[in-house]
Amino acid sequence: MTRTAKIVGVLGGMGPDATVDFLAKVIALTPAEKDQDHVRMLVDHNPKVPNRQAAILSNGEDPGPALAIMAQGLQEAGADFLVVPCNTAYVFQDAMTTATTIPLISIIDVTIEAISVHCPGASKVGVLATDGCLRTGIYQVALANAGVEAILPSDEELQELMHLLNGIKGGVQDDEVALAMRQLANALVDRGAQAIIAGCTEIPLVLDATMVTVPLVSSTDALAQKTVQLARGEIPLPGED
Repeated sequence: MTRTAKIVGVLGGMGPDATVDFLAKVIALTPAEKDQDHVRMLVDHNPKVPNRQAAILSNGEDPGPALAIMAQGLQEAGADFLVVPCNTAYVFQDAMTTATTIPLISIIDVTIEAISVHCPGASKVGVLATDGCLRTGIYQVALANAGVEAILPSDEELQELMHLLNGIKGGVQDDEVALAMRQLANALVDRGAQAIIAGCTEIPLVLDATMVTVPLVSSTDALAQKTVQLARGEIPLPGED
C-alpha cells in the first residue's frame, strides 16, 4: 500500500536548543538528494510555554492551555500529526489531544519502542530525565508495562542533573558539563542499568553514545526517526488503515 507524505506539526521551544537539535536530526535522517525530498514541518517555536517542572512540583502555572493553543494552531495550519521534542511536556498531553483531532506521537512511547529494538532483553534501564518527569512516573510506568525495571538517579544525582540541564538551557554545553553528565549516566550503569534513556531533549546536546558503556537511547533520536517514517508515509499514522 502506497501512503502519501504527511505534514509534521512541531510544538517547539522547550527548550530552544533542543528543538533545533530535533529539527536537524529529522533532516539528517531523511534520505534526500534535493530540497523536495525532505519532509514538511510546521514549527511553533514557543519558549514562552510555562515551566513544566514548576507546574508539576510547585503548583506553577499550567502549561496545558499554551500547549493546546499551539497544537490547535498547527492543526489549523495543515499538520497531519504532532510531535513535541520535550519529554516533560507529555505529562500535559491531554491538553493537546483534547484540543485537536490529529495524532500526537508520544516521545515516551517511541523511546520505549527504541529500547526494545536496540536493547532487546534488557531488564533494567537507567532513566535520566527531569525531576518533574520522574515525579509523575511516566517513564517508570511505560518501562514497567514493557517488563523493564527503571533505574533512577538518587536525590543527590537528580539535583545535579537539574543543575546541568538548567545550565544547558542557558548555553553552558562545554566539556565539563559533558563529563558531569557522563558520570551521572555511568552511576546508573554501576547500579545495574543495561541501557540508558536520555529522557530529556537537552541531554543529547552534551552526551552521546561513545560516552557511556551501555547503549544510550536518545529520546530526541527516537522521536526524529519516527517523525521521518510517519512523514514519508513509510508507516501509518495511528488510526490510519
